[in-house]
Amino acid sequence: MSDRIKAARRNVSRNEGLIFEKSAPGKRGVELPPLDVPAVDARKLLGTDYVRDGVEGLPEVSEIEVIRHFTRLSTWNYAIDLGMYPLGSCTMKYNPRVNEFVARLDGIATEHPYQPQELSQGCLKILATLRQCLLEITGMDAATLQPAAGAQGELTGLLLIRAYLASRGNPRKKVLIPDSAHGTNPATVVIAGYDVENIRSDARGQLDIARLKELVTDDVAALMVTNPSTLGTFEPRIAEAAEVLHSRGALLYMDGANMNALAGVTRPGDFGVDVMHLNLHKTFSTPHGGGGPGAGPVLVKKHLEPFLPIPVLTERDGRLVLDAHRPQSIGRVRAFAGNFGVLVRALAYTLAYGAGIRQATEDAVVNANYIRKRLEDVYELPYDSPSMHEVVFSDARQKKFGVNTMDIAKRLIDYGFHPYTTAFPLIVPGALMIEPTESESKEECDLFVDAMRSIAEEAAMEPELVKTAPHSTRVGRLDEVGAARRPVLRWKAKSSAEAAD
Repeated sequence: MSDRIKAARRNVSRNEGLIFEKSAPGKRGVELPPLDVPAVDARKLLGTDYVRDGVEGLPEVSEIEVIRHFTRLSTWNYAIDLGMYPLGSCTMKYNPRVNEFVARLDGIATEHPYQPQELSQGCLKILATLRQCLLEITGMDAATLQPAAGAQGELTGLLLIRAYLASRGNPRKKVLIPDSAHGTNPATVVIAGYDVENIRSDARGQLDIARLKELVTDDVAALMVTNPSTLGTFEPRIAEAAEVLHSRGALLYMDGANMNALAGVTRPGDFGVDVMHLNLHKTFSTPHGGGGPGAGPVLVKKHLEPFLPIPVLTERDGRLVLDAHRPQSIGRVRAFAGNFGVLVRALAYTLAYGAGIRQATEDAVVNANYIRKRLEDVYELPYDSPSMHEVVFSDARQKKFGVNTMDIAKRLIDYGFHPYTTAFPLIVPGALMIEPTESESKEECDLFVDAMRSIAEEAAMEPELVKTAPHSTRVGRLDEVGAARRPVLRWKAKSSAEAAD
């Protein structure tokens, strides 16, 4: 073959350059029509201090180069449409396409949050219907859909507790948190103006009721409990814990991030919870991650209803209105009535399932226990309490060969799976936290189990293979400590002199 002839490469490049590197002077991806209004001198209109001579440093590329560049980059992403996300405690379930269809309907996607309420009755009806569904699922009495995420829901819930207790003469000083709770809980407590007091779990990884009785004093505002806990197990004495708190005038806050294990089966309001939040991206299938809009509705019992953030959706003279005249309200926590498009998707999911939402819960629990049973002979199971929607192993057996949970997670990438949650919950050293959700079939769970069993064998026979993974990715193992301490957050174009060199 002639040296002048080069082999053709694949259409999708594994080594896509930066968009800036495709730039060449004069290229453009738009063609503006001629002005159909008189030209205006911007300097005279705005002043010379506010008008640039030009914009430098932006890439000059054609439309097809932009399209191909970002399409190629999109093929590098791992997505729920491609495979399983076994991230524990994050519930990365599939987002049904019907949700997206409904959210894009005319009259839903096109409505403006500032339009008069008399023109928004349909949208307000959507919010009212979703609220009613969530109240029925959780057994609570009232709700706000405003919070933009679970973490903001936590803060809203604690502010409601503070307002309620203050109205009774004493907001109190501290909040109790079990060591099996979600990591955002302590930070939320501090932001809400309370001190944190930790409660160590008992030998089974569950809430220690005897210790709780000792700690609940007149200074305690609430217990903030994740249920099921981050160990993936249900708190069997949660109703008793509620009684202990209520007997001393304290409240029970439930982090509802793991509601995917309870929906349609049991209701927090029935076992003593006073206030809780839901993560709609977890239990109700709205898009998750990427910095996009979220939703973390807060649900309360009747005694906390007067303190809900404004505006409160209510009915007046046969019409739905957003009532901002609530003298005991903690105020507004979110612009408008929340992230409406996310709330629409959650309602579409809920109505599509109907009573079948219980089946989704049961399928999630079955999948987690199936994976637990198939892996418990090769990975350490630190607690033997029954698993709910997720299972937590540890790397104790693999550490004998110098392999840890992060190594196993990196090696899992070579098998085509997104890693599970590593090193969390902190109550389990070297944790492997796995949640398959109800989205996954037995075939997909089997593929995941086969990969995990294969990695366990590699850890014993070829530990260096696991410790140096991944091997099939575009880049090898990254220096994560260095990236965290010395991040490079932007790309800077070379000057003309640098480019010449």
